[in-house]
Amino acid sequence: MTARLLPVVLFTFFAIESPAQDYRRWQMNADGSISWIMGNNIPHSDHIEMSGKRISCVLRYNVADDGSFHATRSLVWPMLRTIPNNTHASLTRRFGQDGFEWVTVNYRPIENEKVSSITLNGTLIVKSTAGGNLELTRQYFPSVDKPGFCEIYTIKNITNKTCIVEAPKSSQTYLTDPAKGVEGSYAIHAEVMNAGHFSLGANDSVSFSVFYSGVKQSDPVPSANCEEEKNKRLAFVREIWGNLVLETPDSVLNREFAFAKIRAAESIFQTRGGPMHGPGGESYYAAIWANDQAEYIGPFFPFLGYDYGNEASLNAYLHFARFMNPAYKPIPSSIIAEGTDIWNGAGDRGDAAMIAYGAARYALARGDMSEAKQLWPLIKWCLEYCRRNLNIEGVVNSDSDELEGRFPSGAANLCTSSLYYDALNSAVYLGNQVGEEKNQIHRYRQQAKELKAAIEKYFGAEVEGFHTYRYYKGNDTLRAWICIPLTMGIYERRTQTIAALFSSRLWTQDGLASLAGDRTFWDRSTLYALRGVLAAGETDKALQFLHYYSNRRLLGDHVPYPVEAYPEGNQRHLSAESGLYCRIFTEGLFGIRPEGLNSFSFTPRLPSAWQRMKLHHIRAFQKDLSIEAQRIDQRIQVIVKEGEKTVVSKLIKEGEVVRVIL
Repeated sequence: MTARLLPVVLFTFFAIESPAQDYRRWQMNADGSISWIMGNNIPHSDHIEMSGKRISCVLRYNVADDGSFHATRSLVWPMLRTIPNNTHASLTRRFGQDGFEWVTVNYRPIENEKVSSITLNGTLIVKSTAGGNLELTRQYFPSVDKPGFCEIYTIKNITNKTCIVEAPKSSQTYLTDPAKGVEGSYAIHAEVMNAGHFSLGANDSVSFSVFYSGVKQSDPVPSANCEEEKNKRLAFVREIWGNLVLETPDSVLNREFAFAKIRAAESIFQTRGGPMHGPGGESYYAAIWANDQAEYIGPFFPFLGYDYGNEASLNAYLHFARFMNPAYKPIPSSIIAEGTDIWNGAGDRGDAAMIAYGAARYALARGDMSEAKQLWPLIKWCLEYCRRNLNIEGVVNSDSDELEGRFPSGAANLCTSSLYYDALNSAVYLGNQVGEEKNQIHRYRQQAKELKAAIEKYFGAEVEGFHTYRYYKGNDTLRAWICIPLTMGIYERRTQTIAALFSSRLWTQDGLASLAGDRTFWDRSTLYALRGVLAAGETDKALQFLHYYSNRRLLGDHVPYPVEAYPEGNQRHLSAESGLYCRIFTEGLFGIRPEGLNSFSFTPRLPSAWQRMKLHHIRAFQKDLSIEAQRIDQRIQVIVKEGEKTVVSKLIKEGEVVRVIL
């Protein structure tokens, strides 16, 4: 069961200008969660992905028109491989059983269930009533560190009469075909815990659990106490919510930011090749990609300060570094099957530019000299690879781009050259830190200058009446990725580029169409665009669209995270997109740009309707930082703190850059 999708309709900026037009199926709660309260808004179905270090689950749930609840869970065990060295070959099974179907109350099955609410807080909680006599609760979540998925079922007697509950003792084992397992047969276990006979008085309740697990047949069955597993899951959520905290007058932005941090951080799997952040979506696990991991999520984790995320990011870059070679043949797009093989089916997608961009920004924000020195050879190699692939007009040739041929990208595309440009600028900052030769740093600075001019000359064009960029030579239709120069600090065509992005040709009810006039959308380009428009200083316009997009993803019909794409994947909750959402704020709204292992600049973009905004417990540079911007008359007061110590306090003009040395 999947989310209902409204037809994609193109419309103008004014169609979403008023916040009163926000459509909300879900509501925000005081404890940080969101809830869908049942009314006349059924039937409806949706899906959400939740992950731990050894399992992921895509939970598809539905409330039918009679108020009954139904769910299936697709369980993925990334380290139980079914086909040698295949990207998508994680053991996956879909189960449709519901724990309450096995229970009797007063010796009869539970009937006439009516769902009252569904809540998301890092777990999924379903509350319902049955027959006016019972209150039912289901809670779903993955184990943080075990290869198992937990479901806790609670029955509460809401009458004055005693009721008898019988929960069956059950332990089922599915043995897979050994010929379809890299390591032979796998054992999938479904166990009911706390089974028995219970007598419930008025307002008494009882809980039992179902624990799904998967292991090699020769391994012992994992044991778990689902209440303890729930506490670990909620502790993980508290940790993530307690760092990199966004405070703005817009509660929708604050809440979507908090949820995006969960999805960005949870999808890391403990593989034989070390921790590997994986996109998810029932397809992409125990593997890394130059775009999702190196470019999108890697530069974000130092800001969040999630140790396991930083470990996974460094691990990803070092895996790519294994493929440096003196002949400068391309680095593979993806390293798969726990690091044992590669996928390179789309050729050179500009992967070296992606890796150089992400690794340099990660190293700077991480603020660790030993890691920076580890990554510097990889960054230098990738920059040299790009230099060697410049065409006669000075931009970078590549076989495709991150969309891998889904849309035309020509012999040289705007994304690859823009990423290379930012990577060169980061290399100037990082090279000074790690002791690179001054001549080489000077060359990087000069190459960046020449590349910026080449980007303008080669890609700058009038497309559909807008003085913006063509995505490749011969491109005459607007593309979503015209936004990318803005995120890399190239603003010469910002006015017309922003007008094109928010025109009826590109902006749809789900953000940017990948190609003007096409119904296909990929959130990643929308997330880049919102970041870039803020960085370019079109703050109020960006805020209108950012609020609209955030409201739709957090409180609309398919919640609570940014998605990958549609129609491909039916809006899967791929993880790195959530990292890109968070970067709208760190790099767009607050304009943070690492410039050294202990220094950065920032350009706060305080919307005219806001008096104040704050980002606190920023863990970049191995510090605990906060940045506050507050409007005072026609100026903005900025305060930067390290812990309780004030590092910077000054009044600035709108758009002024502030530099900080820690």
